Amino acid sequence: MSFVRTVLGDVRPEDLGVCDAHDHLFFASPQLPGQELRSVSAARAELAAFRAEGGSAVVQWTPYGLGRRAADLPPLSRETGVHLVAATGLHQSVHYDDGTLDGLRGRLADVFVHELTEGIGTSGIRAGLIKVAGGFHALDAHARWTMSAAAEAHHATGAPIAVHHELGTGVLDVLDLLCGELAVPAHRVILGHLNRNPDFVVHRQAAESGAYLAFDGPSRGNHATDWRMPDAVRALADAGFGDRLLLGGDTTTAAARSVDGGPGMPYLLRRVRPRLEAALGKELVHRILTENPGHAFGVDWR
Repeated sequence: MSFVRTVLGDVRPEDLGVCDAHDHLFFASPQLPGQELRSVSAARAELAAFRAEGGSAVVQWTPYGLGRRAADLPPLSRETGVHLVAATGLHQSVHYDDGTLDGLRGRLADVFVHELTEGIGTSGIRAGLIKVAGGFHALDAHARWTMSAAAEAHHATGAPIAVHHELGTGVLDVLDLLCGELAVPAHRVILGHLNRNPDFVVHRQAAESGAYLAFDGPSRGNHATDWRMPDAVRALADAGFGDRLLLGGDTTTAAARSVDGGPGMPYLLRRVRPRLEAALGKELVHRILTENPGHAFGVDWR
């Protein structure tokens, strides 16, 4: 049987409910100085606001070494009634110092497997996905190393692999590597940030592979393409790929939180959902928010 691995234990995919399939409660990177997501009280308030809009699950894509605060996730889940899924994995090299990366050489896949099956650090909180990242229209040596380790961990556990695409690019190269060379089944791959590069031809090719396509945002940095998202999603749905689509908020800075004056997690349900319902109909949007995440993150764990 398939289960979604949450921070409170495994749950059935059909019990996940309305899901923000790509977001961050905690995130800290030297690339975003002064905008770290570290406040537990702000995370609690953001989850409560999301819950008030009808949300019931959030998948946090924050990987190894970027301030996941795994031990804080179970109490937040209990207090707010929102299912939370944590991530293992590794982001682009610019988010880490050389010492951190050197310490992972030769054991990266083992770290991923341990965090998926035993727990993150000493918290005992198990991750439910592996997050990795590509580059701008290319895959450098770091991306190939992390994706190779992610594929090894997938083959050992069954875990899904979620991919950050820089400005939405490099999607087909990722599929060639993960699903071609590394033999990861396409339905176990989640391609993030597709809205940031509204190339409808590439979107369709990615959907035809069997992978899941995540449309997330909005953000200041990618606002120029945000308005194309409904058309991109509708094109995929019209082509018969409604069951391949995921939606998320991808809140990566403190200023982007709704409790700090930004759109935050509630925006996905407060504004994005009705906009997509006008384009796709309520039934399909409901399935994208509920059934699709359950299928994408539900695993017959090994």
